[in-house]
Amino acid sequence: MRLYCLRMSNSVLIVGNGGIKRTKTYEEDESLNGYVITLQKLDKLLNHAIKSGKVIIEETMISGIDKTEFDL
Repeated sequence: MRLYCLRMSNSVLIVGNGGIKRTKTYEEDESLNGYVITLQKLDKLLNHAIKSGKVIIEETMISGIDKTEFDL
C-alpha cells in the first residue's frame, strides 16, 4: 500500500491519496503517478500561499485555507 502526504510541519500533515503497490515505483502506475503529480502541484501552490501570507500554519492549525482556491 502506498499513501502520499504533505508534511507541512512537525504537527501538520495533509493526507493525499494512494493505492495498492503493484509496481516497483509509483511512476510506473498511471493512477499513483497522477496522485503524486497532483499532490506536488498542491504543495507548490500551498507554499506560495504561505509565503504570500494568504495561508498561515501555526502549530497544529492551518488558517486561511478555507478562503483560498487552488487550481490543480
